[in-house]
Amino acid sequence: MIDCLDAARYFIVKAYNQGMEAEMTNMKVQKLLYYSQSLHLALYDEPLFEEEIQAWRYGPVCPRAYRYYSEFEAEQLPVPDQKLLLQIPHDQKTLLEEVWEYFGGYHAYLLSDMTHVEFPWKKARKGLPSEARSTEPILLEDMKALGSQKLDVIEHDNPAYQPVMSKVLEDAVNSESSNRIGKGEVRDWLKSLLD
Repeated sequence: MIDCLDAARYFIVKAYNQGMEAEMTNMKVQKLLYYSQSLHLALYDEPLFEEEIQAWRYGPVCPRAYRYYSEFEAEQLPVPDQKLLLQIPHDQKTLLEEVWEYFGGYHAYLLSDMTHVEFPWKKARKGLPSEARSTEPILLEDMKALGSQKLDVIEHDNPAYQPVMSKVLEDAVNSESSNRIGKGEVRDWLKSLLD
């Protein structure tokens, strides 16, 4: 596991490196942490960081990271010391990079809106009105399920997905497999089920 603040710092540094620092607010960091936790749970069946994520009014929030950056409110977050990122293991850094590539270009308010229609946040809020305060934790198993859904979407959105799948299907159709179904085998199999 890594520290949630290291994950937050990673995203802030990425924003500065790509000239998007003006968009990097506490709200955006919170949503990126949420999606990072969700995808890590889906991929590795364990949390990326130990801090809980709660179902606050404007979406999922990691309270410790929120408090750390709270003095900036909706303003641009300062660039952290990049040496702190050296302690993030390679696998976790790869995951954070994927999260940044897929979600980093979204504005904080769009990310917040996305989380409001997803089941983990809604479930944790237990029917509260959207403007009501809440500190209910979002369950890890719900974030894991969301992460699995997001992985499917990310995979299908990848430009390489369609050509690769087309090639796999073409190879399967054109293969000389010894496992091909012979004429009448399906009929015989169905008939055996009915007998």
